[in-house]
Amino acid sequence: MSAARTVVLVGPLPPPSGGMANQTRQLARLLGSEGCLVIVVQVNAPYRPQWIGRFRGVRALFRLVPYVVRLWIATGKADLIHVMANSGWAWHLNAAPAIWIGRLRGKPVVVNYRGGDADAFFSRQLRWVRSTLACADSAIVPSGFLAAVFAKYGVASTVVPNIVNLETFHPAISRPATPHLIVTRNLEPIYDIDTAIRAFAVVAAAHPDARLTVAGSGPSLPHLARLTADMGVADRVCFTGRLDNAVLPDLYRSATVLVNSSLVDNMPISLLEAMASGVPIVSTNVGGIPYLVEDGKTALLVPPGDPAAMAAAILRLTRDLRLAEELARAGLEAVQQYAWPNVRSKLFDVYARVTDRESLSSARSAS
Repeated sequence: MSAARTVVLVGPLPPPSGGMANQTRQLARLLGSEGCLVIVVQVNAPYRPQWIGRFRGVRALFRLVPYVVRLWIATGKADLIHVMANSGWAWHLNAAPAIWIGRLRGKPVVVNYRGGDADAFFSRQLRWVRSTLACADSAIVPSGFLAAVFAKYGVASTVVPNIVNLETFHPAISRPATPHLIVTRNLEPIYDIDTAIRAFAVVAAAHPDARLTVAGSGPSLPHLARLTADMGVADRVCFTGRLDNAVLPDLYRSATVLVNSSLVDNMPISLLEAMASGVPIVSTNVGGIPYLVEDGKTALLVPPGDPAAMAAAILRLTRDLRLAEELARAGLEAVQQYAWPNVRSKLFDVYARVTDRESLSSARSAS
C-alpha cells in the first residue's frame, strides 16, 4: 500500500477478547501483512499501578494521561491515524483525544465507528460528537445500518465491513446429533441473555438431551446462574466464562445453533463467526442485524425480549434439519464478502482518499 505506509491504529486489544478488541488485533496483523508499519496505541492498557483499577473515578485519569502521551509520541510518526471508536465514555476518553491530536499534528484521521447504540448517543451528545468528527478526514462504519444513522445526523460515512478470518472459523466435518445451542456475547443487560435462557428452557422440555453453552463474562453472571436454577435447566447450561480466540472456533464447530438475543446491536462479530463456521443462527432483529443476515435465508430473526418466539425458531431448526442446512449453506456463502481480500480494497480506497486530505465534511456518504 503506497498511500499510507505508517498507520497508527488506536483501539482496544485483548484481553478481554471482545468484538472491537479482536478486530483491532486482526486489522493490525492484516495491515502488517500488506507492508504497512503498524503502531498500535492501546486504549485499554493495564492500569499502573494495578490496584488503581479498583477505584473507578481515579483509574480513568491514571489511564487517560499515559494514553494521551503515547498518542502524541506515536502520531508524530504516522502517515495516517485509524481510530476504532464506540459510543459513550469510550468516545470521549478514547476516540476524541486521538482525533484531536491527529488534527493538531496535521495527520489524516480515519474514524472507524462501531457503536450499535449510535442513534441514542448522537441524539444526546450530537454537539460534542459532531465537533470532534469535523476534525477527522473520513468516517467508516461496518454496516448500512450505521451509515443510515450517520446520514440522519448529517455526517458522511463509508461502509467498510468487519473482517472475519475464514481460515480460523470454518465448518465442522459433522455436527452433533443432539441440540447444542451456544451464546457468545458478554453477560450484560443489553445482550439480554435472560431471553436466551428462557427460550432454551422451552427447547430443553422438547429435547431432554439439549444443552446450552454461554461463552462470555460480565456482571449479569450471578443473576443468569440463578435464572437457570429457577428454570430447572442449571445442569444443562454451561457458563464457560470468556473464551480465548484459540478455543472459540472449536465451540462454534460443536454447535447446532447460535442464539443471539441482543436488545441493541450493530454488526456482531459472533454472527459472522457462526456463518463462517456453518452454524445456523437464531437472532433478534434489532439494529444492524437485518443488514447483516436475511430472515429465512441466512438466519431466523425474532423480536427482542420474546423467549417464546425465540424458542419457536430454535425448535423449527431442530425439527427441520433441511432448513438448518440451507441456512448454514447460505450463511457460509454470504460471509465470504467479509474476508480480508474483499474488505481490503474498500479500506485502502478510504486510506488513499484521506492521504490526499479530502475532509470529512466534503466527502460524500457511500455504501
